[in-house]
Amino acid sequence: MMVMLVIAYTLNFIDRQIIGILAEPIKLDLGLTDGQLGWMGGTAFALFYTLLAIPIALLADRKNRSWIIAIGLTLWSAATALCGLAQNFWQLFLARMSVGVGEAAGVAPAYSLISDLYPPKARARALAIFSLGIPLGSALGVLFGGLLAASIDWRAAFIAVGLAGVVFAPIFKYFVRDPGHGLEGGEAAPAPAAPAALGDGAPSVGQVFRAVAAKPSFWLLGFGAGLASMAGYGFAFWIPSFLARSYELGLVDRSWIMAGMVGIGGAIGIYGGGVLGDRLGSKSAGNYAKIIAIAFAVTLPIYLLAFQSTNLWASFFLFMAATALSLMWLGPIVTAITKLVPANMRATASALFLFINNLMGLGLGSPLIGEISDALTPVYGDEALRYSAMVTTSVYLFAALLMALAARRLHRDVVET
Repeated sequence: MMVMLVIAYTLNFIDRQIIGILAEPIKLDLGLTDGQLGWMGGTAFALFYTLLAIPIALLADRKNRSWIIAIGLTLWSAATALCGLAQNFWQLFLARMSVGVGEAAGVAPAYSLISDLYPPKARARALAIFSLGIPLGSALGVLFGGLLAASIDWRAAFIAVGLAGVVFAPIFKYFVRDPGHGLEGGEAAPAPAAPAALGDGAPSVGQVFRAVAAKPSFWLLGFGAGLASMAGYGFAFWIPSFLARSYELGLVDRSWIMAGMVGIGGAIGIYGGGVLGDRLGSKSAGNYAKIIAIAFAVTLPIYLLAFQSTNLWASFFLFMAATALSLMWLGPIVTAITKLVPANMRATASALFLFINNLMGLGLGSPLIGEISDALTPVYGDEALRYSAMVTTSVYLFAALLMALAARRLHRDVVET
């Protein structure tokens, strides 16, 4: 089941992040500005992704999570293929919005499944393994997208990766069976033939919201992760363009370099964060946030050095290190969120957390960098993107501060140790 979930999440991020490596060809073909690219790359996706994630997660706390993820996988993959047919900004904007509709079904139900299947002492590692879909998908998205666009065109890249997801969806449904809600990490699952039992006694979204809203650590974790995601998603979208403009790299070269950055750095950071989360979080719940506060504080100067450097290989290794540190939060922080509520609230609580994280990260990150770049272009030309990104790194300081405050509060708010 974990293998299938990781493949689905990998496809999720291939379809989500492929637009970053294709930004320059799309800009040239459709005649877009950096601001338009930013709104299309982040906000178009985030609009429905964040809004629909909560009702879908509420459904996942009651119904079969395997079916929900499989249907979402089909929808987001088909919408990705449709991106390849767009002829102007608004058509591509609407197609990206449709990708967000499908992907709203992909993450919170999976968090809930994993939290039921693994005990608390191993949950941060399990969620980190699932989250390896982020660097894998991001790396494969930029690599396959860039190579396909270079050999054919950007439209073929969207169509190919979208159709791959449509083909995989029935395979996913065949192998992934929902074992029932509320299991405590590895207990014997109820017979699959009793789907009516899935979600018995599931609370309303209002009950879940009241449960988490009363806990300061939820808000601190949500906004801290959201600020970090603003920079993280923004950089993932814009670094390929930065490599093209500041280093004059061709599409194939920047595809390989970007794939190495996010694939190697992301995998090391996410799994390392999961290991540290399980090891230190079992001693004190506050450690889940404390280790991420330190990671964010170190991320800021490394990103600054990476964007300031004029040496390609120095930038590569600095970007890889910053990517690792900036993604360490996934296992520990999601584990902390699942411990703030009872088992039958996990999917909805995760969706409420993701609502904050994705609305800030996906919705604001890439358009913010794009608009700043447009404003600086008359002065700095092609180097405007470099300085826009450097300004954006400052959000990691505030993210680290919020995580440090959460670390002082978490031990009072958890309901499961």
